[in-house]
Amino acid sequence: MSYQIWQPVETLRPYVRHLAISRAESPDTYTVLPDTSLVVGFQFSGRISHLAENIERSLDVSGITGLLDQYRIFKNTGGTSSILIVFTETGAAAFLATPLHELFGQSLSLEHFFTRADINETREKLEAARTDNERLRIVEAFLLRQLKELKADQMVAVALHYIYQSKGTIRITKLAELLHSSQSPLEKRFRALVGASPKKFAGIVRARYVLDALNKNDQDTAEYLSAFYDQAHFIKDFKKFSSMTPEQYLRMLRQGKK
Repeated sequence: MSYQIWQPVETLRPYVRHLAISRAESPDTYTVLPDTSLVVGFQFSGRISHLAENIERSLDVSGITGLLDQYRIFKNTGGTSSILIVFTETGAAAFLATPLHELFGQSLSLEHFFTRADINETREKLEAARTDNERLRIVEAFLLRQLKELKADQMVAVALHYIYQSKGTIRITKLAELLHSSQSPLEKRFRALVGASPKKFAGIVRARYVLDALNKNDQDTAEYLSAFYDQAHFIKDFKKFSSMTPEQYLRMLRQGKK
């Protein structure tokens, strides 16, 4: 599978982290780990399905996936090509009227959020396009048509800063204290704009940092971050996030480096 990344036009950069085109020549089954971005996908060839509990569910060719707190398994047909819109932490809120926490753990058709005519027109143009640059311009035009005026929420922006600064270890009571807020309004505003509660989002950030430390063979950082989990549940939480235990993950890394 190939995965190429592009930066969007300047108007979209406050909202879109990057655009990507993925291609899979052969049928494949693959695991996607949780991350901090909502993602919109337009498939312009092939099909993708979600596998869960031995049930295969075909996904709409134009869809959005909310934030996840556990890994997901997907399956593609041969010759599958998709263009992906990877949003910044609060970027999707500038295009969707729905509070983003309602998308948590969901993969839904774009028809829930935009007009069918606009989606079909975009998809038809993508299928007819001959180059990736054409496809990028088509998706950017779609986004620019949907872009709404959205005033930045400084409380949420600063909360994100503190969460990343602490590598996801900050307690929510401490976060609210730093922001001179009670937990309730902080959580409400954060969930609507980011797509998860501050606690869940911090957990995703922390788990990503644990994986990154293990990938870099930085055992001290990995052990420090894992200490912020309930130790009795660390292995269970790690497996929920990455599909394997820490021991299995380290064994996979060692085998990959041989």
